[in-house]
Amino acid sequence: MTQNMENTPRSTVTTPDATDDPRQGLLKAIALAGRTVAAVRPEQFDAPTPCTEFTVRQLARHLVAVLRRIAHAGRGGDVTTLPTVADDLPDTAWQEAWDAAARDVEAAWADPEILGRILKLPFGSLPGGAAAAVWTSEFTVHTWDLATATGQSPHWDPELVAISYAAMKRALPTGPRDGAPFEVAVDVDADAPAIDRLVAWCGRKP
Repeated sequence: MTQNMENTPRSTVTTPDATDDPRQGLLKAIALAGRTVAAVRPEQFDAPTPCTEFTVRQLARHLVAVLRRIAHAGRGGDVTTLPTVADDLPDTAWQEAWDAAARDVEAAWADPEILGRILKLPFGSLPGGAAAAVWTSEFTVHTWDLATATGQSPHWDPELVAISYAAMKRALPTGPRDGAPFEVAVDVDADAPAIDRLVAWCGRKP
């Protein structure tokens, strides 16, 4: 199932603590995802991922598209007017497209007032701070998807994983998740690594 976290019901998502700047977590999550995408080898593009509707190639294209949508939202645009997958992106253009889109996100979100501004997302509207937490979660979980599919072992920032886990715990119910693009949570040991608990809550099997 496609795990598009932009479609997480807005009524269940709140912003992180006011003492934090959610933009910084988002930019760190984007940077980690970018390093993981950059390390994918050409022969791995057609490999399946734990996000079962996406191959490695398709998931990388999806993340570039999400970057473009985040920048568009930061400028007051409606993200539903942009595609969810960057199908125009050839295999030789990952790094250039990623770097350009990441810079665009940073520029579009430079004004701290965006954290309280209402942004248009697929499921409705959210304050920028809450939207940043949702997108941080999306990039963190999809980085795990890519890393798992391509045999990588990223260094997981405990703060980013904690932000993502808290956001997804609030956003997703324990039981059936009708209407949300997630499978039911997978059981893991209480003392499992934080990244395992995050992806298990999002329906992945660590």
